[in-house]
Amino acid sequence: MPITNQQVTGHAFLRQMYDDSYFPDRVVDQGKAILLRLCERIEAEQPSDPATLYALTQAATAEFNLLDRKFVAAGSGIETAAREWICDEFCFVASAYGFTNADAEELTAGRDW
Repeated sequence: MPITNQQVTGHAFLRQMYDDSYFPDRVVDQGKAILLRLCERIEAEQPSDPATLYALTQAATAEFNLLDRKFVAAGSGIETAAREWICDEFCFVASAYGFTNADAEELTAGRDW
């Protein structure tokens, strides 16, 4: 399902990570794909309340938990700066779909990075 939200289609996901050679692009690509799948799910399921949105974002967070292993295997990792950048992307996604007051911590509850 193609993403129709114009804010999302025009957004450069994880730009800071791509700009930092510490993070391998091939692994960052997988993080970008997680975020795009999250957007696709939001458009398909159209959550009507924050709790439903949080269920979707927490599933994506679990994918990032697994992705951190790939970063580590590549000599990198989701550390302080990357953690903030990824959390900012979750906040962007929530806002782009009308959840401007979504709780930043709740969006990525369950993260181990």
